[in-house]
Amino acid sequence: MTFRTRSSAIIGTLFLVTSLALATASADEPADAPVQQVSASLTEVARAQGPSAGAAGPDDTVWIAERAGTVRVLDDSGLGEPVLDISDETTTDGERGLLGVAFDETFAHFYISYTDLEGTSTIDEFAVEDGGLQPETRRTVLTQTQTYANHNGGDIRFGPDGYLYIAFGDGGSGGDPDGNGQKLDTLLGKLLRIDPSGGEPYAIPADNPFVDDANAKDEIWAYGLRNPWRFSFDAGTGDLLIGDVGQSDWEEIDWAPADSEGGENYGWASMEGTHPFRGGTEPANHVPPVYEYDRTGLGCSVTGGFVYRGDALPDLRGSYVFSDYCDGTLRTLQLDNGEVTGVGDLGVSGGEVISFVEDGDGELYVLSSDGVVSRVDPA
Repeated sequence: MTFRTRSSAIIGTLFLVTSLALATASADEPADAPVQQVSASLTEVARAQGPSAGAAGPDDTVWIAERAGTVRVLDDSGLGEPVLDISDETTTDGERGLLGVAFDETFAHFYISYTDLEGTSTIDEFAVEDGGLQPETRRTVLTQTQTYANHNGGDIRFGPDGYLYIAFGDGGSGGDPDGNGQKLDTLLGKLLRIDPSGGEPYAIPADNPFVDDANAKDEIWAYGLRNPWRFSFDAGTGDLLIGDVGQSDWEEIDWAPADSEGGENYGWASMEGTHPFRGGTEPANHVPPVYEYDRTGLGCSVTGGFVYRGDALPDLRGSYVFSDYCDGTLRTLQLDNGEVTGVGDLGVSGGEVISFVEDGDGELYVLSSDGVVSRVDPA
């Protein structure tokens, strides 16, 4: 389905009632949380080939990853020719492909997250000079074998602390058959935290939560995740938000404050959201989601977004914007120290929303599986 400039605002209103019905409150959300009244539109700015992820780049650009293995730069002139092509090194079977991209804080290095031809999750680094990649500097930072072709996760992002965070799913299949979500001796089902510039191939931050645990992987920052497809840090507060895709009943948004020391257990596969999964017992240290919704409506797979910190929509500032791959409505949460104080949507649908991108000014872009790259604008 194609959503073109401005017309998407009209189309999106058709989803309003449905999306509100989908917004089933979590245990931590007040039953009378007010509906947030903010409207927006989507402006189509480019067409890509299977866009999967993006990152703010140097000189006010946005770099768009295409799942088949290419990276293209979006600027005022539109979407340029590929600046990177690893299409002969990855595949798009299952949920594989080029899944994440990130720059470090000074745009000195560019990182890609992809599955290789064997299905192994791989994080590679390139040096950047004068806004361009230096192919000869490419090196592999981290790899992780994947048992199945789904639940690869693959999102990568630098946190406010300057470290690289990496999201991996539980290894795939269904129901976490290997129990990876609750195991600390594997990187699967985890959010990792590493220092790619501090060692070869990387260093472990000394304050990672499990560095003194001989039975745990030092890279782990948080665990109990099923498929944390998209996560982000609030540019205003530093808080962490994770959209973790559910198994069959519940989609969830997880949260951690900026001053977290890590080690959060988000429950999978003992829990799906706030609900025991297949007779599981809630872990004593379970950190429940700040928000969840069920699949009784059109939703099927949460797409995590960003807390809006731009200037184009002042009334939206401070709200977390996210969506669902099947529903497509751009939805919002107002949060106060990890508690939901308001819910709503923007009255617009992005189609099959695969990802969000935050540019250097805090404005948001929506990537749809049909190739449309849209900017969130005032209604």
